[in-house]
Amino acid sequence: MSERKPKVLVGMSGGVDSSVTAALLLEQGYEVIGAFMKNWSGTVEGPRCVDEDKVGEEFAECGWKEERRDAMRVAAKLGIPFLTFDFEKEYRALVVEEMFQEFEAGRTPNPDILCNRYIKFDLFMREADKLGCDFVATGHYARTSQLPNANYQILRSVDELKDQTYFLWAIDPKVLPRVLFPVGSMTKPEVREKARELGLSTADKKDSVGICFVGEVNMKEFLQARIPKSPGKIVTTEGKEVGEHEGLSFYTIGQRDGVVTAGGGIPYYVVEKRRSTNELIVSSNFHPLLFRSTLSAARPNWFHRPDEGAKVRARIRHRGDLMPATIQHTANGFTLAFDGQARAVTPGQSVVIYDGEAVLGGGIIQE
Repeated sequence: MSERKPKVLVGMSGGVDSSVTAALLLEQGYEVIGAFMKNWSGTVEGPRCVDEDKVGEEFAECGWKEERRDAMRVAAKLGIPFLTFDFEKEYRALVVEEMFQEFEAGRTPNPDILCNRYIKFDLFMREADKLGCDFVATGHYARTSQLPNANYQILRSVDELKDQTYFLWAIDPKVLPRVLFPVGSMTKPEVREKARELGLSTADKKDSVGICFVGEVNMKEFLQARIPKSPGKIVTTEGKEVGEHEGLSFYTIGQRDGVVTAGGGIPYYVVEKRRSTNELIVSSNFHPLLFRSTLSAARPNWFHRPDEGAKVRARIRHRGDLMPATIQHTANGFTLAFDGQARAVTPGQSVVIYDGEAVLGGGIIQE
């Protein structure tokens, strides 16, 4: 009697990374089931849409049908079963609604992190359980490893340029033993070459960008479908009025795009959102207000909680520098004191804590 193969449910997005993920697991002897998650169909919807006539109208075509078709082609090529899960209701409630609430409150959230926590590594895991799967797998550029104490940790990917561990800090540590990231040990060129060798139709497909499952959209227009405009003054740090903004919710700290330009073509950057006066404060890219030596974070999630006063490295944005800092724990989170200065610390964004290659955890920046 042959030994049962371990069964894995692979999240197939229609891109090359998840395509190669499924192929690699097949080669490694797993029983593979491919699955597409339909989380967004491109409609604004919602009772608080600014223009009531547009409720339910197409906002932007996210292309989910084409993405699903590409995933199906790969599954057929590999000879594996293919399923579709409709998580749109949950995605809107758990990811999109929180995103709008955070922006409206003047913070800048990261929907990809919410999506990983609530959809890909929670709802998707539950579907895997129903199918009797031992593991779930995605095309994230990350790795996992088991510690001597039997706990699991997330490690940065081999390809530093593609590393996606910043987006994974918030997932439940309990799911890690059942998560596989096959392409995390490869570089992007190696992944594409593997896809070409296997004759996969996604081998040279362009990488997706923009909001997780929504796609590449104009963020200001996307937000303005639900958040009313609230015009105010754009003022320099010296108090000079230089323009008018459409609402503080539509701007983020450190932003340059969409902000007026100083005389001589020198760009302005957002350094503060002054809610008490509804003023957007701008200055040069090197103004001291853009730099901070400390931050505080809440809603922590730890794979391995660092000791009080430990020296760690912190990343405050995807592809941002890994900055040395000292951590202190608080009642609802932690504080960091950087060895140097961090640029554009943005409330609502995530700060992810590392020890070497390992992701220790992270939190949501408060100030």
